[in-house]
Amino acid sequence: MKQLTGKITIITGAGSGVGKGIARAFAREGAQLVLASRQREKLEETRAELEPQGVKVLVVPTDVTDETQVRRLFEATLAAFDRVDILVNNAGRFDGGPLEELSLETWQKVLAVNLTAPFLCSREAMRIMKRQGGGRIINIGSISAQIPRMNSAPYTTTKHGLTGLTKATALEGREFGVVVSCLHPGNVGTERRRTSKALQDQEPMMTPDELAVAAVTMAAMPPHVNMLEAIVLPVMQHYLGRG
Repeated sequence: MKQLTGKITIITGAGSGVGKGIARAFAREGAQLVLASRQREKLEETRAELEPQGVKVLVVPTDVTDETQVRRLFEATLAAFDRVDILVNNAGRFDGGPLEELSLETWQKVLAVNLTAPFLCSREAMRIMKRQGGGRIINIGSISAQIPRMNSAPYTTTKHGLTGLTKATALEGREFGVVVSCLHPGNVGTERRRTSKALQDQEPMMTPDELAVAAVTMAAMPPHVNMLEAIVLPVMQHYLGRG
């Protein structure tokens, strides 16, 4: 049997990059998918790719920083599937620069996507998962939660915060069978990263599909077992001492 057969899975930021890679991997393992992001066109492209594999795919365009839209995402999922087994908080935003030059607007936009959105989605998931007797939440963090890059204060701060949110949510959920994990990627060759030729030439990359293997492993653990955190990165990527 496939590892995630019948698991109702919400993935944010699912129209491209890491989110699309995770959706592709979960579909291969038999999960039923709810895909969320702001761009319907990209979500529909993902659905067109995955539905021929025999999985049901629900597309729900959502700004995950908006409380009302997040609530509607989970309402639509319950209406279609009557439960939520897995939530993957993947939507993310990178921005930064020298601290003294950062605008408040930049700071707040990164925090909204990378930290407020996982809170909003996890809150809705927790309400449902407690009622139904369990579920899993997987947050997509970053190795910046341990070792930051230069000029990345907003991003690094949010990924540290996401680690704290993961642990706090795991603690609150464990008596109810709600398992919460954080997957920390290194360099992933997403569409955005591939457009930065200088970065691509200088640093090793892994593909979204390669990272997604770890996400499947987290999601498929026995219900009484949690892989609380995992770091996945190209072997040759600088990590300790990186700049």
